[in-house]
Amino acid sequence: MAREEQDREDLLGEATALVERVELRIPASDGAAEQVVVAGFRTNGALSLYFGADPVWQFNARGELRRAYRAGALLKAERRRLVEMVRERSDDSVILRSRELHCPTTENVLLHLNHDISRLDDALAASLYVNLGQVPEQADVVGRLRSALKRLRGGVALATSPRVE
Repeated sequence: MAREEQDREDLLGEATALVERVELRIPASDGAAEQVVVAGFRTNGALSLYFGADPVWQFNARGELRRAYRAGALLKAERRRLVEMVRERSDDSVILRSRELHCPTTENVLLHLNHDISRLDDALAASLYVNLGQVPEQADVVGRLRSALKRLRGGVALATSPRVE
């Protein structure tokens, strides 16, 4: 997840921690507009999904949600709970406020995550996407992504830590 608050303009070129990555355009569905998605894997197999600038979903190698960026807020998993971190700015400082999310809010976040996973997986399964580029060019990143999404569709657990492990 970007440390700077800016659009993620060239993740395909700049997200070098994602050793295999692909940029896809998926069609509109369920009232959602056509969207560019960047998906990538770290060397340990941990997946990251960028649905434009927001939301971002990051998993550990076991497929557990470890971090997210959604609706302008940073989310991190701690002890299998979600903690929301919001930046509060004043003229001379930035304070990061944290609060644990309660069950209904966490369930809402996971519902949105599952919707994004399903939407992407459905587009890939039906070949309703455009591959805008990938690194490395010869890898089957889309095939690897389809396998990962199939595992995630069974339900995503929260990680014990936000670290990539």
